[in-house]
Amino acid sequence: MDPKSEGEFEETMRESTESSGPVSKEKADRFYDRMRENIRKYLDKKGTAAGTAGEFLLLAPDVFVLLWRLVNDARVSSKNKMMLGSGIAYYLFPLDIIPEAILGPMGYIDDLVFAAYLLKRMLSDTDPEILRQHWSGRGDILDSIRKVLESADSLIGTDIFAKFKK
Repeated sequence: MDPKSEGEFEETMRESTESSGPVSKEKADRFYDRMRENIRKYLDKKGTAAGTAGEFLLLAPDVFVLLWRLVNDARVSSKNKMMLGSGIAYYLFPLDIIPEAILGPMGYIDDLVFAAYLLKRMLSDTDPEILRQHWSGRGDILDSIRKVLESADSLIGTDIFAKFKK
């Protein structure tokens, strides 16, 4: 990542974590737009060098918005809203297992895997159609969750994925 784009990325991350309290729709939209733009620039620069992770990176913004929409849906249980809220916080917190502030957009891989794991757990007591209604990404969200989780070991490593499950 070049210094200019790294500075822009750090600015995005700082702005996304500055306010306390719930994430507003405007803030979620702004975070989504900045995340998608940073990922697109990164993938344009890296091309095929981004490998398998690059295929999944563009899911990260769509999954973030899905979490936000589900947290705001009255049909989702309070227990699941708390769980999904932790996924939103994990996206916004700049220092996590694979930090975006250091690694740039590749740092969203752990956020995506964690969110996919939470969404899978949520499906144990939530109608999958609720997820599908809020999904704005490509393809079926259930297929996306499955693909991310099947690839989790290769994307972030077996040890890290085991920590997510705990």
